[in-house]
Parts: sequence; structure tokens; C-alpha cells
Amino acid sequence: MDSQEESVWTKHFTLKEQFHIIGRLNHYLLKYPWHLVISVVLGIASSITYIEMMTVIQNLLDHHLSQGQTATKILLNFTLSYLTFVIIRVITQYISAFVYYNGMERAKQDLRKTLYHKIMKLGMTFFDRVPSGSIVSRLVNDTESLNDFWYLFYAIIAGIVSIITSLITLWLKNSTLTIYLMCFIPIILIIARIYFYVSTKNYRQMRQRLSEINVKISESVEGINIIQQFRQEKRIAKEFNKTNNDYYQARKNVIKMNALLLAPIINLLNGLANALILSYFGIISFQNTIEVGYVFLFVNLASNFFNPFVNIMDVLSTFQDGIVSGSRIFRIMDSNIKNPVQHPKTGFKITRGKVEFRHVTFAYNDNDPVLKDISFVVEPGQSLALVGHTGSGKSSIINVLMRFYEFGSGQVLIDDQDIRDYPIEEIRKNIGLVLQDSFIFYGDIKFNIRMFNDKISDSQVKEAAEIVQADQFIEQLPQKYNERVIEGGKQFSTGEKQLLAFARTIVTNPKILVLDEATANIDTQTEEQIQNSLAAMKNGRTTIAIAHRLSTIVDADQILVLDNGQIIEAGNHKSLIKKDGYYARMFKLQHSNT
Repeated sequence: MDSQEESVWTKHFTLKEQFHIIGRLNHYLLKYPWHLVISVVLGIASSITYIEMMTVIQNLLDHHLSQGQTATKILLNFTLSYLTFVIIRVITQYISAFVYYNGMERAKQDLRKTLYHKIMKLGMTFFDRVPSGSIVSRLVNDTESLNDFWYLFYAIIAGIVSIITSLITLWLKNSTLTIYLMCFIPIILIIARIYFYVSTKNYRQMRQRLSEINVKISESVEGINIIQQFRQEKRIAKEFNKTNNDYYQARKNVIKMNALLLAPIINLLNGLANALILSYFGIISFQNTIEVGYVFLFVNLASNFFNPFVNIMDVLSTFQDGIVSGSRIFRIMDSNIKNPVQHPKTGFKITRGKVEFRHVTFAYNDNDPVLKDISFVVEPGQSLALVGHTGSGKSSIINVLMRFYEFGSGQVLIDDQDIRDYPIEEIRKNIGLVLQDSFIFYGDIKFNIRMFNDKISDSQVKEAAEIVQADQFIEQLPQKYNERVIEGGKQFSTGEKQLLAFARTIVTNPKILVLDEATANIDTQTEEQIQNSLAAMKNGRTTIAIAHRLSTIVDADQILVLDNGQIIEAGNHKSLIKKDGYYARMFKLQHSNT
């Protein structure tokens, strides 16, 4: 887990920061104002209806049942009146909650969509720093936790309406007793303050442990092959059990806290309030007759006064959870780790595929340059091979050319124009990249070759597969190009997946072809198959290839030998062999081992 994420759980948010996060989160909720208005209006109607229900019972008790002469017709009328109010209250509560939750879900959907789009636009540096499990946690868990956060405002509004209507009714009935009941409000606020303080710490710990579980699960699933290969199942399971137990302990602390400071203590106060009401009326009854319905009304309205505090405190416990989740979400939203900035000029198109680096330097961080004064030119239709030991800078050249990272000094040109002058769409369209490890998406073969581009016809898909000779194994499948692909394309061999990746690249007809060790994990027979198709693929295209097997690049027009981010040798295969330098030694070493 990255240090930035770890620190957010222990950070104390100032009141200004909390209001800022609340404002940004509620911006999404306020996109649906009618949902809020309808919920509030119906909430008021529900509270008034409850008072009317209690009034009906009071009238029945005081004016009829207490006299022992209640006619069946009167009893039936009161019953129908009460049931009518019950139905009205149920309907208003249902619609109020439904409308608010619907607006809340829409707001959450908008926020998640905005966050996902932001992640898709972030630069590669962000994904180098933040674990995938943490990103998934923010997209799923943090946005989902906002349900309770937004419900807090609904609970507060509904609670305030219920409290105010109850107090007004009580005041109109007996102002003195209402003042006594209002003395409980400071006590409740003190308890709420204590609960908020304790719950903040406990919920932070719980959410931190939950995020750790997500990271553990994500890493375990992604690396299951390595875990099983090195027989680390027990150790990984032990680590997960510890993390899971830590989450359980944090969750248990939350449960203990809720069990003590939520309903029990509020119910205790409610019981004390009822005792106060009964004592008050008991004392008055020595001098005046007190009607039973009158007492019944006070007891029930007092409960209606206390009950909202339970609901508010219940969701108040998740308030800080929502603040932390919102903070984590906006940490991504506000991230300035973006893709390299383009300054596209109108009408700029890549037509020939000439590539040139002029004194380019590049570093993944400011203190450790990985490319130092790199210069070379690849003419349209020519092929360039990059060789060197691991960490020499080969892939970094590709990352710079693909605009995955911003380079430092120097200049990168395509067709003699600065690469930053092209729209990023033009660069992605005209530079086809095939990596060493090809990612195959869930779907079918046609989908994996077409890659969301509906403009590519089925005939173009088949033509691309034929160019790279992927059609030889596709045509043998039961559904051919409609064959379903399971997660990661696990039913295909490494070579077959790479052939699909080749077809995916060629189908867009790029001007520049980039092969990042694209044949490193392929068996000799499949490599020969691909090498046969590479000649057709390279025809009319500029090709830049990274290769460990030097036998695959002997026909390259240029070969650059890299070491420690610098070009130490350059030339074609024959000239470099004749030079008898670093390249020649590498080639002889590989040739002697075959």
C-alpha cells in the first residue's frame, strides 16, 4: 500500500477540509434537487400523519373507551381513520425514501463514472505508484460507502422534521413538561459528540483494514500462478488470515461501540423521559383528573422525539468514513499525474512514419535519468532494433515514443514534426504496439482483434488474422472468430495469444510498428510462423523492435546497442559484427549456446 494512502487513514481533517469534501460530494447529490425536495416534503407529511395517528388514539381513549359506552359504529370509524393515516404514512415514508435513495444512487453512479474516466486518463506514473487493489478499493468500496454518508443528510432532515413537529405538538399540549423534555437535548448532544469522536478512530481503522484486504486479494489473484509455483499458499493464506483478523478486530470495536452508545443509551434516556412524564402527570393527578389518552399522546410523542437521535447517531458513525472515502476519491480526482500534454495543431497527420530522437533525456523520477542524450533517425519503411541488457533503456525509448511518459530535454519527431504537435488519437492510431505479455480480454476473438472499434469490419478482422497467420488456429476452433475467450485467454497458448495481439495491432494499419520483445515468450515453431508474417507486416511501415534473440534482427536496417541509458554502438548487423564490440560478443555468446 502506498504511503499516501496509508497516511489518509491517520490524518486529522480540519473543519475547513471536512466542509470542502462535503461540498464536493454533495455537488453530485445536488444535481438531482427534486429528489431532495420531494423527500423533505413527504418527510414532513409523514411526521404530521404520525401526530394525527396518535391524536386519533387519544380521542378514542379519552372520549369513548374511558366512558365504557363505545358504539360499534364509532369504534369502526376510529379504526378506519387510524388505518387511513397508517396507510398514508407508509406511502409517504416509502416514496420519500425511494426518491432520495434513487437520487443518491444516481449521484453515486455519476461520481463513479467521473472517477473511472479520470483513472483512464491518468499517466503511467500513477499506476507505477498506486497498487491496483487500492485503485479498485477506491472505485468500488469508497464510492459504495458514500451511501451511508449521503443517507446521513436524509436522516438529519427527517429527524429534525420529526423532532420539531413533536416538540411543537408537545408545547401546544403542555409547555412546562416540554421544557423539561428539552433538557435532555444537551445530554444527547454530549453523547453524540463522544460517539462521533470514538467512532471516527474506530471506523478509520476498520476502513484501513478493509483496504488492506482488497490489496491482498488483488495481489493473490493476479499472482496465483507464482504463488502456487513456489508453494507459498500457506504463507500467503497466513498473511491474509492476519489481515482478515485485524479487520475483524476493528469491526468488533465498531460493534461494541455501537452496542453501547447507540440505541441502548438513547432508549435509556427515552425511558427516563417517560418516567418524568408519568411522574409529572402523577403529581398533577392528585389535584386534577388526567385523561389516559393525554398521557398516551405525550409518551408516544416523546418516543418520536428521541427515536430520530438513534437514526442520526447510527449514520453519524459513518460520517468520518465518508469524509475519508471522499478524501481518497478526490485524491485521485485532483491528481496531476496525467498523460503527457499534447499541443495539437490543426491538420497534422502521420503519413510516412519517419521517427527521430534528438538528444532526448528521460527519467521516471528527477534523480535517476534512464535515457541520456539519445539521438537516432528511422526513415519511413526502415527497421530499427534496440538491444542491450535489462535496464539499459530499451523499453524507456518505447514509452517515450508512445507518449506514456513525458521526456525531459531534447525532441521527438514523427515525419519531421514535434510529437507533441499531433493529437494523441493520431499517435495511438498510427503507432501499433505489441508487448511481450499480451493481455487478452474476456469476450470473443473478433472482439479482441477489433478492440471496441466498430468501424473495423469482420473481413478486416479476418484479413489481419491471415497476415499474422493467426487464422491457422482460429479456423480450427468450433466457433472460429466467434469463439468465446475466458479471462486472460487461458485456453490459448502463449504463442496463440501473441498472434492475436499481432492481429489486433495490424488491423488498424499503423504507419509505425513497435515490437517490445514481442517474440520473447514464443516457442521456436511459432516464432518462425510470426517471422514469416513480419515481412508482410513491415512492408511500408517503420518498425522499431526490442529483441533479446539477436537472430531475429539480423535483417534490421539499424541496430542500436544501449547500455546504462546511452547508445554505445550503432550500425547494421554486418558492421557491428565486423566492429567486434559489445554487440558482436552478445551475438557470438547466443550463437554458441544454440
